[in-house]
Amino acid sequence: MSVGLIALLDDIAGLAKLAAASVDDVVGHAAKVSVKSSGILIDDTAVTPRYVVGLHPSRELPIIARIAKGSLVNKLVFLLPIALLLSLFAAWAITPLLMVGGAYLAYEGAEKVFEIFFHHGAGEEEAEAAAGARSPEALEDAKVASAVRTDFILSAEIMVLALAAVPDGGFWNRAAVLAVIGIIITLAVYGVVALIVKADDIGLAMAEGGAGLRRRIGLAIVRAMPPFLTALAGVGTAAMIWVGGGILTHGLETLGVEQPGHLIHDLSHAASEAAPFAKGFAGWLVEAACFGVVGLLVGLALIPVVGFVLAPVAARLRGLWAEPAR
Repeated sequence: MSVGLIALLDDIAGLAKLAAASVDDVVGHAAKVSVKSSGILIDDTAVTPRYVVGLHPSRELPIIARIAKGSLVNKLVFLLPIALLLSLFAAWAITPLLMVGGAYLAYEGAEKVFEIFFHHGAGEEEAEAAAGARSPEALEDAKVASAVRTDFILSAEIMVLALAAVPDGGFWNRAAVLAVIGIIITLAVYGVVALIVKADDIGLAMAEGGAGLRRRIGLAIVRAMPPFLTALAGVGTAAMIWVGGGILTHGLETLGVEQPGHLIHDLSHAASEAAPFAKGFAGWLVEAACFGVVGLLVGLALIPVVGFVLAPVAARLRGLWAEPAR
């Protein structure tokens, strides 16, 4: 009896160790994916607050909650099964899909840079007038729908990155890891977004309801939020270009085109050797700058392709789709 009990306890201990190892694996994979998708996450965090601009403060958190729910549906209901099917039947497609996503990130980032220097405000006044004519409920629904559509594209890239980072394993193991990664990243991103959106309200409450140091801190928070959001948007744009260029470079290496990656590695190594007091930082900085150049060049090259080829084709297809409904 005692031997059986000891054996049972030993089995339980083994299962506990296995479960702990699985949790560690999931956390480790989530960390790796978070680093690789930093540009996407920063841009998602920077972009989402604009969807609550112009709405009543009492609706800010509910709107963010709705967008977060839509993001979870995107990841778990639509993208997770697609990712698992890819891993089972078309693993060869993962690298090309990553590169398509990298090109998209590079394009989005380059377009934002292009817009800074060649900004055109045409259509903005009409869009604002149309928004003003809607009821608050319709405006909220439209903003949530737009945010969820944008999130779908960003979530697709995150899930493909997660799929590439997860080692070979059983079907259910991959499914569990991808699901946990999707949930963790979604909660982290929209938790930070909620904090950013309500930071000015928190600061205002501290300033109005306090005195001395508390009041000064509240006023500092209120004053700091506009430049902080501007800086966050800039960091998000830079991160998209850098990460997009990195994905494209690594993808080319995987497909056998190794020269760009080798050149960037050599430049990074040379920078590390030239700055022995900050080897890691110097090497990373040069590597990130090189990836940024790659991403910016690819993104700028894609702007006319999207504007004159892909966008008209997409508009034509939408028109053909709508015709039968008329």
